[in-house]
Amino acid sequence: MLKNTSLVTFLCLLTAFIADIGLAQNARMPREDVIDVPAISEGLCVSNVFQSNMVLQRDKPIVIWGWADAGENVTVSLADQEQTATAAEDRTWKVSLPAMAVNTEPQTMTVRGASQTLTLNNILIGDLWVLGGQSNMEFPLDRVENGELEIISAHYPNIRILTVPAMNGPDQKEGFARLHEWSDWFGRHYRKGDWDECSPEIVRELSAIGYVFARRIHMASQVPMGVIDASRGGTTVETWTPDAVLRKIDSPQVKTVLQEWDQKVAAWDSQADLEQRIANHRQKVERFKKEGREMPAGETEPTDLRPGPAMDQNRPGNCFASMIGPLSGLKIKGAIFHQGYNNCFNGTEGTIMYRYVFPEMIASWRAAFDDPDMPFGILSLCTEGNVQTLENYCEMMANPGPFIREAQYQTFLDLYNAGDKNIGFTSTYDLRRRWYHPQLKIPAGERIARWALATQYGFERSIRWKPPMVTSINVADDHIELHLDEPASAVDDGGPILGFAVAGEDRKFHPAEAEHLVTGKNDRGQPQTDKKVLVLSSPMVAHPIHYRYAWGRSPLGNLQAERVTDIPFATQRSDDWSLENVPLGVHEEEITTKLDSQQQRKLLDALRKQDVERILRQAEELKAVAGGD
Repeated sequence: MLKNTSLVTFLCLLTAFIADIGLAQNARMPREDVIDVPAISEGLCVSNVFQSNMVLQRDKPIVIWGWADAGENVTVSLADQEQTATAAEDRTWKVSLPAMAVNTEPQTMTVRGASQTLTLNNILIGDLWVLGGQSNMEFPLDRVENGELEIISAHYPNIRILTVPAMNGPDQKEGFARLHEWSDWFGRHYRKGDWDECSPEIVRELSAIGYVFARRIHMASQVPMGVIDASRGGTTVETWTPDAVLRKIDSPQVKTVLQEWDQKVAAWDSQADLEQRIANHRQKVERFKKEGREMPAGETEPTDLRPGPAMDQNRPGNCFASMIGPLSGLKIKGAIFHQGYNNCFNGTEGTIMYRYVFPEMIASWRAAFDDPDMPFGILSLCTEGNVQTLENYCEMMANPGPFIREAQYQTFLDLYNAGDKNIGFTSTYDLRRRWYHPQLKIPAGERIARWALATQYGFERSIRWKPPMVTSINVADDHIELHLDEPASAVDDGGPILGFAVAGEDRKFHPAEAEHLVTGKNDRGQPQTDKKVLVLSSPMVAHPIHYRYAWGRSPLGNLQAERVTDIPFATQRSDDWSLENVPLGVHEEEITTKLDSQQQRKLLDALRKQDVERILRQAEELKAVAGGD
């Protein structure tokens, strides 16, 4: 026992020592990106997407590309397959090997040129999935709830992981570097651009959603999984869509965004920017001198010319060009996408733009990976802020978030109803935390894995994934009936269905009572209901004409697929009223642009008044029932 204790102590000290060395090395690195392997090397090289430890896509032709001296013959060998190509004048070469079946035995690829041979080892044949979106997709496993349990259990050598470095610019990148990427946000370097086997040490910094998605599929299918994380925090849907595609969209909202960016790029003056920064620095130096303070270490007078808006990560098309571009042409299984936060800042106009852009973004990704039917899974916008309750219900409806979720769900519905068998969707609005990075990522990853397992891995008879869908709406005098394609019930067995609201012509929404349609009674006199029909009504709305569900940034809503407590009914509505004009009568005329601060206060005051009126009426009704004065 003593020997074992000593051994454990030694191993702990050794681990701490190695970690200290790593931290010391990280501290010695400059506060900037440190490149280990450039995107394109001199002489013979392959794209950095092809490395030892990677996964190649099964059942599709295997396309490999790279660079060599012009005219040089390059031969690529993998298993018993071999192909030769000649490098073009621009040094590029490409070969295509026949498709291979799934293989868990490590393979070796050789790339032979005139005087060099590259050897890539430990390659598996399985499925490649690309992760897209912004920081809630990027959010690492070591920062989520129960992440530590996943980390210590992450012994999956047949899951392989690659994180694409953040890059900028409108021109399509041909490759990416392998590097230690500096993060101003976290004040440290992150290793990116390398393929690694999944292990507790490696997985902690991977996308939590991406890891859980891959882990669940691998556990069920035993297929080797390759995860390529191309997500990036703080990005918009339009930056993930090619600029050329955006300019063909016939939408005033899209045209306005493009025009605004074009104007910002054209107006940028790098020299004037530098002169202003120099002036600001000199003013700071003088101020510090007067205060008797030392300037921060390493802070010197700027000399660099900044590129400005042209290289901004959210300039339309930039992230597609710089982060999807280097992967373009790679054969993959599919992609999952979780985004929306940075499209919540421009009111109704921004949400309308999202509705136009998102389907084009999906089509563009499918084109980039040369598969018009590529599986694409959508995770709706996550939650943020105060939770919607029956007391603050109307006030919490005034938020762009549910409009973005609606655009995501409607995009899914359009494709699904058009016969797209490879489009997927899951909601995350019920995974609530106040922070805009809600740490409940593990359930989100499991939900989107449901879709993939059911539709792509042959488990359609074992698991369900699709949310209940509305097939028809019947507006009666005092209620609205929703007819669904499958039964749906509240998460709380036997509890009330929460999250619906109804409104009349005045556009004043109030929480609705939602009940299953009563169809009769059984032989014991108990009511029988049809769980595929919901009846919505409210004593505050005499003649409802429209409904909304889960309409808030962190919304009330507990409707799920019957007998499956992890398939939420999606955020949706029947009206087309804009955020700025609900309810009617708040503003003197219809608002067609984002509200200014005064208009926003006026709208919120009106919605709070609705909540108060409803609460007072309910109190009066309770008082009357109790017989009080």
